[in-house]
Amino acid sequence: MAGSGSWAPPQLEDFILTERLGSGTYATVFKAYRKRNTREVVAIKCVNKKSLNKASVENLLTEIEILKTIRHPHIVELKDFQWDKEYIYLIMEFCAGGDLSRFIHSRRILPEKVARLFLQQLACALKFLHDKNISHLDLKPQNILLSTLDKPHLKLADFGFAQHMSPRDEKHVLRGSPLYMAPEMVCSRQYDARVDLWSVGVILYEALFGRPPFASKSFAELEEKIRSNQPIELPSRPRLSPECRDLLQRLLKRDPQQRLSFQAFFAHPFVDMEHMPSGESLGKAVSGNKHYPEERTSWGLWTVQYEMWLSFIAIWAPLKYHPSPQWRSVLKR
Repeated sequence: MAGSGSWAPPQLEDFILTERLGSGTYATVFKAYRKRNTREVVAIKCVNKKSLNKASVENLLTEIEILKTIRHPHIVELKDFQWDKEYIYLIMEFCAGGDLSRFIHSRRILPEKVARLFLQQLACALKFLHDKNISHLDLKPQNILLSTLDKPHLKLADFGFAQHMSPRDEKHVLRGSPLYMAPEMVCSRQYDARVDLWSVGVILYEALFGRPPFASKSFAELEEKIRSNQPIELPSRPRLSPECRDLLQRLLKRDPQQRLSFQAFFAHPFVDMEHMPSGESLGKAVSGNKHYPEERTSWGLWTVQYEMWLSFIAIWAPLKYHPSPQWRSVLKR
């Protein structure tokens, strides 16, 4: 989406910001070009400092901290970050295919074969995160990007709600998007890493049937569906393979104790990670033939910059939110 009106994007010394790709509560994402040498295309997340509260500062810190320490072909790459008086800039890998939500809705529903290929790529990213005790906590089609449209390569994005959680850890803070949020996050406010598996089930359901299971006309209707004890029913059309139906039914268990475990999910015959097709297979399924080599970046070049930015946040966040004038004065000195 291009920006409207006369409003101009922020200015960055090394980049030309162009098309507005999307916006959220406290950030706007732009397509941008690096000015020098390669004219590399990136996506820059511009976070307005004035719009941040204490919680969003913590979310932003978490996102940078996690993306700084991981590298995976199915997780969006954080290339760099900068800041000035008004904005914090996250310079990300650009994904020309948009997000999975737009991809699904442009086709109404996805064939089971295509949905399975996407699921395998998502499972690959989740297995990597699970092995590091990282839970995403906001899995939804809008947070899953595609490298291109003709040969889409799935990239998991937006780690603002992500947390380091071991399998036994429990959280109590409400996070995520209601349509994709596990019922226990709303009903009991106590949850663990298995909420990500519920969200995977909702995403797969939407890909196959064109809408999420709790699709509603109002928030009141949505809340009623979330709090209901009725099991999730799968539509009879389109017809699905027995393996696909079994996986959906086991992922979409309201009771997390009855829900599929991570180990069972990764080993499920519909996911079948041991025989995961190559990227070429997805290209053929969606009808494409162009190859886009994956880019790799060294983190050593800006580790020091990251530590400097953490120091900046450590001072700036308390300065903005700490109630004590005396403490503000100490920090300013």
